[in-house]
Amino acid sequence: MVKDKILFIRKRDGREVPFDQAKITEAIFKAAQAIGGDDRQLAEMLAGKVVDYLKGKFDDADFGVEDVQDAVEKVLIEDGHAKTAKAFILYRNQRTRIREGESELVETIAKIIREADKSNANITNGPSAKMLQVASAAMKSFNLRHVLPEEMSEAHRAGDMHIHDLDFYGTCPNCIQIPLAKLLTNGFNNGHGFIRSPKRPASAAALAAIVLQSSQNDMYGGQSFAAFDRDMAPFFAKASEEEAFQASESLVFNLNSMHSRAGAQVPFSSLNLGADTSPAGRMVTRNILLAHEKGLGHGESPIFPNIIFRVKKGVNLNPGDPNYDLLKLAIRVAARRMNPTFSFMDSSFNAPYGDQVAYMGCRTRVMANRKGSEISDGRGNLSFTTINLPRLALKAKGNVSRFMEDLARKEDLAIRQLYHRYRTQCNIRVRDIPFVFGQGLYLGSEGLKPDDTIEQAIQHGTLSVGFVGLAEALILLTGRHHGQDAASDRLGHEIVAHLRKACDQAADAYDLNYTLIATPAEQVAGRFHNLDLAEFGEIEGVTGKGYYTNSFHVPVSFPIAAFDKIRIEGAYHKYCNAGHISYVEFDAPPIHNLGAVESIIRHFAASDAGYAGVNFPLDYCESCTFLGTIHGDTCPVCGQSAIRRVRRITGYLSTVDRFNDAKVCELKQRVNHHNM
Repeated sequence: MVKDKILFIRKRDGREVPFDQAKITEAIFKAAQAIGGDDRQLAEMLAGKVVDYLKGKFDDADFGVEDVQDAVEKVLIEDGHAKTAKAFILYRNQRTRIREGESELVETIAKIIREADKSNANITNGPSAKMLQVASAAMKSFNLRHVLPEEMSEAHRAGDMHIHDLDFYGTCPNCIQIPLAKLLTNGFNNGHGFIRSPKRPASAAALAAIVLQSSQNDMYGGQSFAAFDRDMAPFFAKASEEEAFQASESLVFNLNSMHSRAGAQVPFSSLNLGADTSPAGRMVTRNILLAHEKGLGHGESPIFPNIIFRVKKGVNLNPGDPNYDLLKLAIRVAARRMNPTFSFMDSSFNAPYGDQVAYMGCRTRVMANRKGSEISDGRGNLSFTTINLPRLALKAKGNVSRFMEDLARKEDLAIRQLYHRYRTQCNIRVRDIPFVFGQGLYLGSEGLKPDDTIEQAIQHGTLSVGFVGLAEALILLTGRHHGQDAASDRLGHEIVAHLRKACDQAADAYDLNYTLIATPAEQVAGRFHNLDLAEFGEIEGVTGKGYYTNSFHVPVSFPIAAFDKIRIEGAYHKYCNAGHISYVEFDAPPIHNLGAVESIIRHFAASDAGYAGVNFPLDYCESCTFLGTIHGDTCPVCGQSAIRRVRRITGYLSTVDRFNDAKVCELKQRVNHHNM
């Protein structure tokens, strides 16, 4: 028996609510309006047919919202209103995506409340970090559903590419090499009054830390000084060694304790130094290195700043060079603390700029400029997007031609998405990023007023395409990665050269600074892997190990001699003009084998590498202050278990407890390259 009246309907969450035919009428009327219709009486008539259909189909049975929507589609199609039905279906699908997004967001927030997200190992797990991560999750959801074109959103969701720092999509650029000399010489205002030029080393060092902190609050990426020795030298000129050391030590302490970004992290700070041969410049470099070597209050290894020592013939590379003693000191400190890392000014792509090329600890490099001066100061990366190379190889099923064709399509999509983000960023006003653009830190921002947009400044920044998993892609395409086989290595060069060519062509087409970056794969190394594992299943050497290999690196688990690794990876640096880094792993701090570290640094220089470092386990007992390698769960000296384990993650140091699951898997598989 057909029911006379429908009283209730079941909502998606299981609740029963009073049935309202008017809502069906309104839905049909809006679908009709979408194609130009405006007949409400027709909508009411069709809604009546939907109700009649529901009465007949369900009789006394319960039914829900989805059943009603199915009935609307059926009645519209059968009654000859196919276009209205299509509009209704499109609207229904859109609402489904929004609803799913809201559900996903709720789940993400609940997870964050339990434990802060570990996509960035520099983020703490306190209340401020949780609030930052909740806001981040909401902004990512908003940008995917309401800001990005659908093809770009879908490519990110599927894992074809990854839009980094999606939460900050249209709110600020990524990073900057801060013109420190300008700020210290002229003074600055960080929002609460004018800070005058310092007179003493300690004041200059304190203000340098404040500058990094203030800048970090305006941007989501790294903050760096392109020539810290040069810029600080005038303030150290009349200092004693004791004053210089105290100022340097205070800077190291501040950069490991001053929080930014709503209190969720210390500034992601980098200092480039080592090339200034003046007495004051040498004093700056020497004392920063000595302060870093001494460590924090109980001897702990500093996490920040990243110290990047410039290496150059005639300056510090060889005995007799004026700063050779500082290179020897840098090697000694690196062997104990993993910092500094080393940048090579004589590499084929850095040499044209003398000793001016600056890096950041996350490997970012910004130099060439289509819009103005080719300098590091006052410039940075605007954003970057990473292509999933293993996924393309999985789809190609061993067909290299098909892989390269799909790679070209993904390059084009990433380039267009970066331009979309650039145009979005161009609408930001100076007052939205008051310290970086209001103080004239960014090249081209001088003289801008608070209501001006930042477009004329950020045209000097870079837009970068990145890549992850070259090794896994080569295994899928040839059966062997580039560390195993010369033919695979040649294909690897062909792939990365193809990526670089696409960026160069985009730079010409858009007249913007498109560049290629060897992606610092922290979050994305696991995200891509897990998406592909779910879709394609476990494949030996590719999916199932928990992560994809960083950029062009030889897999961390592959046994290879240090010099061979350097030779193979160093040859890829020249393609990645937005940044690159390579490492050699030791099984313990090489503090008693400084000659080996120096030979490695020299081999990097001879292999045309741009930026490199040495890695090793760096453990610290918080009970007795033992520093070294602790293999078990307890200290070999005092037997206590309070162990602080520091490792390099993608370009900077972090404690292992802040590593995400993918990087923990990668860490466990790292092998020693020395003496192999």
